[in-house]
Amino acid sequence: MCISNSVGNGGVNASNDVRCIQLLLNMNRDRCGLASDLKVDGAWGPSSAAALATFCKAIGARSDTPVTANDEILVALRRGLPPALVRQKLWIIMTSAQAAKIDAFFEAILATMNRYQINTPLRMAHFLAQIAHESGCLRYTEEIADGEAYEGRADLGNTQPGDGPLFKGRGLIQLTGRTNYREYGKACGRNFETTDKPTLVATDPDLAVDVAGWFWDRRQLNALADRDDLREITRRVNGGFNGLADRADFLARAKWLLVQNDASVAADTAAKPANGAA
Repeated sequence: MCISNSVGNGGVNASNDVRCIQLLLNMNRDRCGLASDLKVDGAWGPSSAAALATFCKAIGARSDTPVTANDEILVALRRGLPPALVRQKLWIIMTSAQAAKIDAFFEAILATMNRYQINTPLRMAHFLAQIAHESGCLRYTEEIADGEAYEGRADLGNTQPGDGPLFKGRGLIQLTGRTNYREYGKACGRNFETTDKPTLVATDPDLAVDVAGWFWDRRQLNALADRDDLREITRRVNGGFNGLADRADFLARAKWLLVQNDASVAADTAAKPANGAA
């Protein structure tokens, strides 16, 4: 589901939940009486309330109570969504992201998922959940630490003075160490040791997303996504299980938007619980 608490007149109206409902209403605008999209600001007000009331009337539902998780109104809102990943869906998955970040990364995310065959609803859901957690909803493309902790790390190929800060973690799934920058450079036609600045992996949205797809492909995570194995994907991305609950929350929203809109996948995943759900 995409909301945690009630939204509407008399509801809890947490900002992230309100933002989700505003985005869902915008994607159902033909049944909401909207001449233009609602402002997605996370604040429940008269415009959002009027759009929800119009939608409820259109589907024959009561409009005098707030929307709650998995009620008939939320189910109807989901039923009216486009099947493909669109900007509004990405924003619902990464609810706390800034609109500008969604716009900056959306096309790169689509291109990367296509390039690395992250092309089923379940694969997409797992990939988006992991990059959402790793990047703080697209907020971070470079680790905050200065990289000195990696200085002299021969296992990362950091054998020259200054390699630690120069090749510190960058990208939506962080690329770290001279050796990994070298290997990724070979894959994407760059040379981050000589002609291309390593910082491009953080500042160029296409590279920041692509390196996550490259990592995903090298670690064969599509196969794990096909098995719905959140724990093992997290272990391969993180080296442990840090943030597992947060990743699970992102995954639940992504599945609600992507997997459960696909009838065949929904039937399959409903038959077996997701690994690592906790």
